[in-house]
Amino acid sequence: MAILIKTTAEIAKMRIAGKALRQVHNAIAPHVGAGVSTMDLEEIAVAKIAELGAKAAFKGYHGYPSALCTSVNEEVVHGMPSAKRKLKPGDIISIDTGVELGGYYGDSAVTVAVGEVNDSVKRLLKVTEESLELAIDKVRAGNRLFDVCGTVEKFIVSNGFSIVREFVGHGIGTALHEEPQIPNYIDRNSENPRLKPGMVLAIEPMVNAGKPDTKVLSDKWTAVAKDGSYSAHFEHMVAVTDNGPWVLSRP
Repeated sequence: MAILIKTTAEIAKMRIAGKALRQVHNAIAPHVGAGVSTMDLEEIAVAKIAELGAKAAFKGYHGYPSALCTSVNEEVVHGMPSAKRKLKPGDIISIDTGVELGGYYGDSAVTVAVGEVNDSVKRLLKVTEESLELAIDKVRAGNRLFDVCGTVEKFIVSNGFSIVREFVGHGIGTALHEEPQIPNYIDRNSENPRLKPGMVLAIEPMVNAGKPDTKVLSDKWTAVAKDGSYSAHFEHMVAVTDNGPWVLSRP
């Protein structure tokens, strides 16, 4: 497993990409509401990315057609924006996007509620986001990758939710996806490298309210919870530094 170590200067460039990414999310956020289509959100993102002089990281990646992944309700990841998909009160939507700026990538996701949602859905969002924050705290030199993965797994399972196993986090840098793969559970068949300053990890818990099983729809992209339960997804990119975790995609 060749994990690329970034210099301080490279991480500073990734922080610039992370700040641009945050501006894209900030541009989208006020427009998430009932009656808005996922394509409306896509158009806002495309315009903002262009304004920032960045490139949409997802568009064209393995043939993916859009700048955003907009995954609604039971959709786990890779939901494609559509003019036909209009948001309704009580929906939740994962907005996942990436940018490339100055040769470096940024990648982050957030799941938000459309209007009022019931308490169980609120709890799903809260627990998933908390699991990411707990994982970020483990991104420290000397810890191992399983400290990050296991923290998510333990917290999610103890709260009665299930972890999607088919999709994982990843390293990030001059490529959108680098080593290592970062499952949200301890995978005894994978390596468990020690974390070193200069590693940058995109950590992204994907959590189902029901069972963990997923399937990919006929569009070849959209992954959904097989049992139709709601799914939440949060992601940040985090650098390992001598002073602890540095979240490059935070405001």
